[in-house]
Amino acid sequence: MLPQGTRNPCGTRLCLVRAPRMALDGGDMVLSAVATQVGRTVEGVTDLVSAPFTDPVIRLGVTGLSRAGKTVFITSLVANLLDRGRMPQLAAAATGAIKAAYLQPQPDDTVARFDYETHLDAMLGPVPKWPEGTNTVSELRLSFRVQPSGFIGTFSGPRTVHLDIIDYPGEWLLDLALLDKDYDTWAAEALGKAQDRTQAADYLAALDGVDPGQKFDDVTAGKLAGLYAAYLQTARADGYADCTPGRFLLPGDLAGSPALTFAPLPEGGAGRGSLRREMARRYAAYQSRVVKPFFRDHFSKIDRQVVLVDVLKALSHGPRAVADLEDAMADILSAFRPGRNGWLSEILLGKRVDRILFAATKSDHLHHSQHGALASLAQAMALGARDRANFQGALTTAMAIAALRTTTETEVGEGLPAVQGTVMETGKATAFYPGALPASPTGLLAEARAGADEWVDGDFAAMRFVPPPMELGAGEGPPHIRLDKALQFLIGDKLG
Repeated sequence: MLPQGTRNPCGTRLCLVRAPRMALDGGDMVLSAVATQVGRTVEGVTDLVSAPFTDPVIRLGVTGLSRAGKTVFITSLVANLLDRGRMPQLAAAATGAIKAAYLQPQPDDTVARFDYETHLDAMLGPVPKWPEGTNTVSELRLSFRVQPSGFIGTFSGPRTVHLDIIDYPGEWLLDLALLDKDYDTWAAEALGKAQDRTQAADYLAALDGVDPGQKFDDVTAGKLAGLYAAYLQTARADGYADCTPGRFLLPGDLAGSPALTFAPLPEGGAGRGSLRREMARRYAAYQSRVVKPFFRDHFSKIDRQVVLVDVLKALSHGPRAVADLEDAMADILSAFRPGRNGWLSEILLGKRVDRILFAATKSDHLHHSQHGALASLAQAMALGARDRANFQGALTTAMAIAALRTTTETEVGEGLPAVQGTVMETGKATAFYPGALPASPTGLLAEARAGADEWVDGDFAAMRFVPPPMELGAGEGPPHIRLDKALQFLIGDKLG
């Protein structure tokens, strides 16, 4: 359905028809694997032949770590592409190359539609509030009528470009790293992280009374899995980003299933029928039945990717949380590098995401004089993550944004640059100064990577603001900070 007041310039609905695919699990026979390979090859040839006669499609993946504002980002993105008055840094909007934009039915019939209208109503209603977050995959198609530039544009009319926005939980993306690890490796790493996190105290205490070689029983397994999941939930709330397995945080219809009822155990007797042997078997089932299907069905189709990261929240929780966020960014970059994992390389068949943006959200919680420091920190973390992932290929950058601006700027104390907004917990307008970010991120990241417990030069605070009442002018989307610059990096080259 087209937004109110917008006409479809084509007069018809545009649909992309796709041939159905058969999903194959990892243990199928060689003949099935060969058939799959042939089918993909034929499909690839068909795409090459038909490409000049079909409308181009950009598949933009949107994910976020530790509640970084994914739903708000997508909602504001779509609203500001439909009404482009606040998008001067998106070249196609500034030059008028985008003649029209309109929503269309999404092409994937088995994926939930992103509920854009409900989320926008929540943000712009009489009593503005944050929209409900999503905990599964969803999708939305936004189509543009674009006038090509340059010599070709002189002789051709407008063309249609489709933007398919795929929304999925960042916790699921981090699970890709598990595909390279057997249970012994994962358990050792997970227990090492737990030893450094106070949030894991209850789980570690429960392990003291457990013998990994004891006979398996569902009661013990359920208790350990529950305590481990509770630890991950608390760690995520306290600013840690690397909290895998991701489905322990968002179990959905898998809650209580054996595939989600396992936990890391120390080395010990692992004979037939033992607790540790069954935990290892369930971990393997999680890899094959939960993680692989997600990447096969959704991840492999993405062209561009934005990863939302709440750097300010990590800062407020101290050096260890910042180091953990950088590690998580490295794991994410590894997910976009075919060749690292043989199974993933077979699925992608040479296809790769060619642009990745790490967007440090909530820059509206800082005075504009500190935005440069936040952007520098995000860039340095992305560079450090690239080095750790040994990543090459996609064009990668980081920037500081706010998908929805919730504050105005003010001063506190003796001229400290601050912001003012309505605090979520109290409902009162409050001026807020989070602390001074260093102009250079080098020293701050050195503290984080060294495992310091506290910042040497003081603490950083975080606060939660509610959306302000908004009266949008004609042709304007919701107020934001650098959302247009982010979109220019992500899709600007496809709209020229």
